[in-house]
Amino acid sequence: MKINIKYENDVATAFLTGEIDHHSAKEIRSQLDSYIIAAQPEVFAIDLSGITFMDSSGVGLILGRSRLLQECGGRLEIINPQPYIKRVLRLAGIDVKLGMRNV
Repeated sequence: MKINIKYENDVATAFLTGEIDHHSAKEIRSQLDSYIIAAQPEVFAIDLSGITFMDSSGVGLILGRSRLLQECGGRLEIINPQPYIKRVLRLAGIDVKLGMRNV
């Protein structure tokens, strides 16, 4: 798993590459939480275009980051999910709660 976070136009974007499963979710969560707590971004986007696999651990990861951002006064956006990932997120209701978009 590779994570690259960029800040541009008042949006912090985390570009994730690889798989999100129960093995990788803890490390991803730790890195994202550290950034969110330190930077307190108003908008934090997670770009899923590089994710090749995601299970329920990824759903939990996304929902947890959404809660953390709300506590910090920010909001989460999910961008560029692959069709398979988009389907997983829709089944979990995340598209309704957070919205998803392609950029």
